[in-house]
Amino acid sequence: MGADSQALHLPRRISGMNALLSNRRIANGAGFLACAALMAYALYAQHVLGLAPCPLCIFQRVAVMTVGAIFLVAALHNPGTTGARVYGGLIVLAAACGIGIAGRHAWIQAQPPGTVPACGADLNFLMDIMPLTEVVQKVLFGSGECGKVDWTFLGLSMPWWVLIALVALAAWAAVVNFRRTGVQVP
Repeated sequence: MGADSQALHLPRRISGMNALLSNRRIANGAGFLACAALMAYALYAQHVLGLAPCPLCIFQRVAVMTVGAIFLVAALHNPGTTGARVYGGLIVLAAACGIGIAGRHAWIQAQPPGTVPACGADLNFLMDIMPLTEVVQKVLFGSGECGKVDWTFLGLSMPWWVLIALVALAAWAAVVNFRRTGVQVP
């Protein structure tokens, strides 16, 4: 084969991403597996490394599980274009909620020690004594235990990594579910 004929076949060799994206079921399944991996690490960090999750960590887990559940339903359902866009919108919305919570958590961790009031009770106790809306408000607007950084990787704490992962998952959901089938991604 000459150089010209090899150049014609080059896009086929590099088109692994296009092959993945051309099948929404597999692409949504990959999103679910990414969420499952995030949750597996969160449980590893909790049960093996001994890092107790704070209330904001638990809310971030709920967001990741919600994103994963929608990815899974989208993969199992394998809808047409309109249904895929609905699933994509739901994933982006759930991820946006998680991004907001992770961003708030990262902001709390960036505050000087002692400037964020301690909540004084764990999430289970708060759920027992307060309505859900008050618990959410209390957790989101100040928790001293959420300001503690016990784990970092490459200089970023866990909330930063959750934020990055949720942004990536939202982008993946948009690419996978908002495009028409058969469209090649460059």
